[in-house]
Amino acid sequence: MRHDGVARLDASGGGPHGHGATGAAGGAADSAVDGVGQAWPAGLREAFEAYERALAADDTAALAEAFEPGEATMRGDGAGLLVGADEIARFRTARGGVASRRIGRVELRPITPDVVLVVSVSHFDAGGRGLQTQLWRRTGSDTLSAASSGASPALPGWRIAAAHVSPRPAALDRRVWRAVGDPLVPPTRPGVLDGLRVAVKDLFDVAGQRRGSGNPAVWAEATPAARDADAVARLRAAGAAIVGIAATDEFAYSLAGANVHYGTPPNPTAPGHLPGGSSSGPATAVALGQADVGLATDTAGSIRVPASYQGLWGLRSTLGRVPTAGLAPLAEAFDTVGWLTRDAATLARVLAAGLPDADAPARVLPTRVVVPEELDRLLTPDAVASFRDALARLQALGALGEAEPVRLPEAEELRETFRVVQGAQAWATYGPWVCTHPGALGADVAERFAAAAALSPGDVAAAHERLAELRAGLRALAADAVLVLPSAPSGAPRLGEPLGDVRAATLALTSVASVGGLPAVSAPLLHDGELPLGLGLLGAPGDDAALVALAATWARALAVEQHVVGTDDPGPAPDRSPDPAPNPNLDPAPDPAAAPGDKEPR
Repeated sequence: MRHDGVARLDASGGGPHGHGATGAAGGAADSAVDGVGQAWPAGLREAFEAYERALAADDTAALAEAFEPGEATMRGDGAGLLVGADEIARFRTARGGVASRRIGRVELRPITPDVVLVVSVSHFDAGGRGLQTQLWRRTGSDTLSAASSGASPALPGWRIAAAHVSPRPAALDRRVWRAVGDPLVPPTRPGVLDGLRVAVKDLFDVAGQRRGSGNPAVWAEATPAARDADAVARLRAAGAAIVGIAATDEFAYSLAGANVHYGTPPNPTAPGHLPGGSSSGPATAVALGQADVGLATDTAGSIRVPASYQGLWGLRSTLGRVPTAGLAPLAEAFDTVGWLTRDAATLARVLAAGLPDADAPARVLPTRVVVPEELDRLLTPDAVASFRDALARLQALGALGEAEPVRLPEAEELRETFRVVQGAQAWATYGPWVCTHPGALGADVAERFAAAAALSPGDVAAAHERLAELRAGLRALAADAVLVLPSAPSGAPRLGEPLGDVRAATLALTSVASVGGLPAVSAPLLHDGELPLGLGLLGAPGDDAALVALAATWARALAVEQHVVGTDDPGPAPDRSPDPAPNPNLDPAPDPAAAPGDKEPR
């Protein structure tokens, strides 16, 4: 944004169909005429220019006043649609200002004497052009208050009822990608993943590329990898192309999806909300349709949380099942490899290539299903209602028997055991680097490393001992039952919202699989109000593919319509690979008309 707080308008008019406009707010009404002979209605030009000055100054109070109040007001851009003045105002507060620019060509199209469509071209100082379209409506009262910086004290009343912003085209959105190509790295041979495009989290080695771990200082000191990480090599050998290296929270030490160095990737499914982390970049790339698969990691929920927030399918694999050679570690006691996709069928295809022992016979999952007690205190009311409703519908369809309540270890004990072991291992790996790079970390990640550095040897030893006990108990439970719970306590938090309580509640859910070393799938089958929410299924070690198959069966039974973010790219060709061998856990969707007892419950 411009530091002088002045929005400049191009006096040349930008062409024969434009009109000149000065930057002064007090320009005479009706003095400028557009290319088809339409004059500015009284006060509209002043309101338009005041709005531009507020944008340049990042005056959020003035920007909020420029939009009509109420729930009908809209603002859209490439990241999605915001509806309601309050939602738009929250977005403004969290986003920050716009890049420095001037306004060139402006066109007016009166719809009625009191409603005017205004389309203008933005010329950015750093190069490139954008387009903004605004529907202004006369209100009959004064607009921007005198108290707001950059606003005039008495402008005739015009407000924006709807706006759409088309930013300058970006070859690389650094909030999402650190490197991207078409493809960046081709497959090594054809295979079952032919045509699939993979976004690789910036923790894996990709041959010829530097690994940055979400931190520019790490990337600056890195050298190109000599070979692919094992998980990358498996996908390329199966025919998948690496379209790019996608963003991560610093060292994957967060669940939010924010990165102070590169910015926060958008959440296309919930504009104005966090994308979830730390696999934020791969998740957003898949949700946007820029990739078909996100190769990611899950330590504390870093696949399951972004999958839940963005309405995706995600799998945390069994601890140790997928080799981690060539992967930057965070905490080896919990780090796992996994994948994000837009649909269950693609995830099943990826498992066939990504799991080293995918050809081994799948265990038939237990028919017993258990649900943790005390979920109500962790979830939002809407999330609780959606979870209970989904289980009831599955039971009515005969796809699920009675879901038994089960008492898990106390949430605080799970969180604390996880926190101490994770922190100790993270500090052992990165402590020397952190000490020699003061100021290189964002505040939230720096705080976590500081807490890790302060752990006592006694606390760490006790946590490791307790981890072994908790892991054994959770694995015994998973051997006898499928554990079902929401993947997150709520839909994605809004940008700028305090996250302390959200993080604690999230870890209470996600640490069950992490502490147990268990596979966990997140399926987009729930909702929290209008926000997507994942349904989590946890099984015993080795149940990875069986859990995905069961979740897919439930999705069909619930008739869930998957939301795929639109893209002009037609995507990969249809899968014409041979049908996989029958999976005992993948049953046809039950007939809704059949009696519940007509099908063995699962």
